[in-house]
Amino acid sequence: MFTTSVTALLAALPLALGSSGPAPVGIDEKAPVITRDDIVIHASLDQVWRVQTDVENWPAWQPGVSSSVKQTPGRLRPGSSWVWSTEGLENITSTVKQVQPKRRIVWGGPAQGITAVHVWTFTQARDGVHVHTEESWTGDPVAANTVYLQGALDASLENWLNNLKQQAEKRPLKSDQRP
Repeated sequence: MFTTSVTALLAALPLALGSSGPAPVGIDEKAPVITRDDIVIHASLDQVWRVQTDVENWPAWQPGVSSSVKQTPGRLRPGSSWVWSTEGLENITSTVKQVQPKRRIVWGGPAQGITAVHVWTFTQARDGVHVHTEESWTGDPVAANTVYLQGALDASLENWLNNLKQQAEKRPLKSDQRP
């Protein structure tokens, strides 16, 4: 009972004190396909963030990404979008829904009948940068072939994290290469 009361009090604390921004946007928890995955990257938080958010450079280190072109200039921010192609899905338009620089980014959008929401969280830890990702897929193609698409998303995010780790651990980007 004590733990439940403390948990409830801690959960209500941000409301009592006022929040520093909008409530976090998340995946669709009711989606038929959801994948969550984690990795620790032995690089600076700044480096990991730069690699992940430089969307136009994804094809250089993500073998499954054949193209990625930003539609909005500057750093990624809510409303920023890019058009990209990956794993046979062509001309996906992803739009940033929420961003907390070097901590969290959420994007999503439709692709050939699939609506995706993708959340990335970056946390500096003693052993490196802990990267947590979760993604949900909904839509008629997902409902029609849930088992296959669950496996595809699981493999995709595992590969993405491993490629991100490999790229971020290579060497720091120069300061003039910031996305």
